[in-house]
Amino acid sequence: MTTERSRILVIDDEPQIRRFLRISLVSQNFAVSEAATGKEGLSLAVSQAPDLVLLDLGLPDMDGQRVLDELRRASQVPVIVVSVREQEAEKVRALDSGANDYVTKPFGIQELLARIRALLRQQGSAGSGPGTLRLRRAGLEIDLAARSVILAGDVVHLTPKEYAVLERLCRHAGRVVTQSQLLREVWGPTHVDDTHYLRIVVSKLRHKLGDDPQGPRLLQTEAGVGYRLLVDTAEAES
Repeated sequence: MTTERSRILVIDDEPQIRRFLRISLVSQNFAVSEAATGKEGLSLAVSQAPDLVLLDLGLPDMDGQRVLDELRRASQVPVIVVSVREQEAEKVRALDSGANDYVTKPFGIQELLARIRALLRQQGSAGSGPGTLRLRRAGLEIDLAARSVILAGDVVHLTPKEYAVLERLCRHAGRVVTQSQLLREVWGPTHVDDTHYLRIVVSKLRHKLGDDPQGPRLLQTEAGVGYRLLVDTAEAES
């Protein structure tokens, strides 16, 4: 999917925010729909089938988390939460409930646009199948179909847990994957609080992939929330 005439649904009760987003998105050749309430937003999501939703959490008629839950019952449309709520618990809850990304207000419009484009590209390549993803960056090649990781021409030997974590981050390249999601999927539901397991594996992954935690180029930590694989989906192949 390209960004040409992709439709973005903005659900936000602040007129000035909607106006700012509309002007910015239209300038990038997006079509824009607007809703000031959760009920209106859910109605437009059904009638217009947007390509992506920008969702505020502080809506006048219903909490944005409830809107997200309703969206996820009906659709897998990419959702970026754009909210003043900056508490880690709010971010984790939204991401665990199915949000694809979380941006805190005030935000930089260029960063938001980059995240929108990345999600739309990722959505457009989703039909290529679950085992065909191949990512390349700075001498690193990750081929999920072949279950291979190569760095500067040399095979990187990973443990099953290391590979499982890397695989899940690859499948959600560019977005935050929460600690609880990784722990639940890799270690099982009884280990969702064992964050030290995950920290150890991520530390070993960084070492094996030559990534610097102080200036990461691959694995970014979202403190208290989770991890993001810093591979722009424009670099992904199917």
